[in-house]
Amino acid sequence: MRIDIITVLPELLKSPFEASILKRAIEKGLVEVHFHNLRDYTDKSYNQVDDYQFGGGAGMVLMIEPIDKCISALKTERDYDDVIYMTPDGETLNQQMANRISLQGNLIILCGHYKGVDQRVRDMFITKEISVGDYVLSGGELGAAILCDTIIRLIPGVLNNETSALTDTFQDNMLAPPIYTRPAEYKGQKVPEILLSGNFPKIEEWRENEAQKRTEKLRPDLLNKE
Repeated sequence: MRIDIITVLPELLKSPFEASILKRAIEKGLVEVHFHNLRDYTDKSYNQVDDYQFGGGAGMVLMIEPIDKCISALKTERDYDDVIYMTPDGETLNQQMANRISLQGNLIILCGHYKGVDQRVRDMFITKEISVGDYVLSGGELGAAILCDTIIRLIPGVLNNETSALTDTFQDNMLAPPIYTRPAEYKGQKVPEILLSGNFPKIEEWRENEAQKRTEKLRPDLLNKE
């Protein structure tokens, strides 16, 4: 997979990809992540990439021309499965969406900033709009990092145990069951006996029941999803 991220703040984005699972995925050659500074694609003075809204109103808007130049330049080099715009009014990111996107090959992610982008960018170039929640961030960079983390960890070979991702919370619209590790008893608190039994069919049954109970208690809305 190759991910090209368009941003006015590339320095804000780089650190998540220089540590932990994301760094390992890049070093293994399982994913390429490239950052493109939108200011490199403007011919305006002071590297300007934003302007005032037509019709008045507070907040600056990213202009269409530098975004067009950047996306067009990238598209001359390869085909892309999606051009994603990170925006609070997009479709809310969930595990099922991450599963689907992780199967793609090449992605462009455009990070919004200021008040957003010229609507013509969305009309002409964007194929998918994604939100990471019903709140507004200063820009799309942190949302883009979240999106990348959710999809990269699903690529085969990224996790040491590939089945781990299949049992995560939200897979199959369920919360994960409680989990425990050593010691088996701590300050009077004991690990459930079933987990120490070695009876793996029974352990799996216990986990399924616990996942069902946790979901019913904490996120009953998930059980109503198809």
